[in-house]
Amino acid sequence: MAKPRKIRVDFRKNRSVRRRDGDLTRSLGDDPDALADMASRERVSGKGDLTRKRTVRLDDDLPGAAAWRGQVLHVHGLENFVRRDDDGAVIRCTTRRVLRTMSILERHPVVAGDRVTVRPATAAEAAESSHDATIHSIEPRRSELARSSRGRRHVIVANVDQVMIVTSAARPDPKPGLVDRLLVAAESAGIEPLVCINKADLAPPSAIVPLAGVYARMGYRVVLCSAVSGLGIERLRAELRGRLTALVGQSGVGKSSILNRLDPSLALPVGEVSRDNDKGRHTTTTARLVPCSFGGTFVDTPGVRQFQLWEVVPAEVPAAFRDLRPLANLCRFPDCTHDHEDGCAVKEAVGDGLLDARRWESCRHMAANLGDAPEDDA
Repeated sequence: MAKPRKIRVDFRKNRSVRRRDGDLTRSLGDDPDALADMASRERVSGKGDLTRKRTVRLDDDLPGAAAWRGQVLHVHGLENFVRRDDDGAVIRCTTRRVLRTMSILERHPVVAGDRVTVRPATAAEAAESSHDATIHSIEPRRSELARSSRGRRHVIVANVDQVMIVTSAARPDPKPGLVDRLLVAAESAGIEPLVCINKADLAPPSAIVPLAGVYARMGYRVVLCSAVSGLGIERLRAELRGRLTALVGQSGVGKSSILNRLDPSLALPVGEVSRDNDKGRHTTTTARLVPCSFGGTFVDTPGVRQFQLWEVVPAEVPAAFRDLRPLANLCRFPDCTHDHEDGCAVKEAVGDGLLDARRWESCRHMAANLGDAPEDDA
């Protein structure tokens, strides 16, 4: 029988006892001979008195009949709702303590879309915690959409095939800067983006076509739709059928309304846009996987009013802009910031009308303010 695999991991500080006593000097003054019995160094390998690491057993040999695999539908606090692969049943699970206390940069170890291995709870565990099972391990993610939140990594959704960036033609007004940030995040994560402009019936075509044309010229799929009139809904069905798609965008653009129009059986809650400031109100509070009747799966995510990029340096921003990428190679200086340098091919293209000036300004603003995410991305 093969030995179980083990790994060394860091845990959060509150997992370990205090590393050193606060009254060290006083204790040595009372008993000077105690110094010889204290740990003066820490070994490179193995456990020492001062280590903050632990050896974790991966338990690849979980009983096959007991353990099962599934996908996380949504996370609500300490509760995770997992859809079992075998029969599609939704089981309420808790998360293994080891996973909850590891020192990671993420806000939560489990997110919607994760593929997990689950161990059924014993009778005593079920009676104590009221959970039916425990998430024992998380499979490696093939894709993830993440942002920065208060200095930590916030993974919005994992293991998606594409991300549909939803904005609105009116009420609330479109925010191209936010769309650009979401496109950069999708490009950096290697997730295929789709731009959807909802509420096309509330604005004249002359106001919508210029915005849609900018993204269409770059090769992005762009869909104009209306959850009220049904415009573009059939096109969306064709784009989403058979794929796992995450819907992201600011509050009030109609993400849940689009899903209800695509599949009326979902009956997702929707809210009205504020009449005072034309801003949306949070109706969806957590990312949730929703299987649809015509094939494929949606991930309805909470609305975002700001999106701060994670682990993107200023030099990488132009490479994530499809329209700037080929021009950047023609600049005079290889480290050109496309801001003040002479011989910048990007600035020349803007002056000649070959590149949209708003996209150039968006790239400059994003590269200069990566640590900030203004509430209203213009």
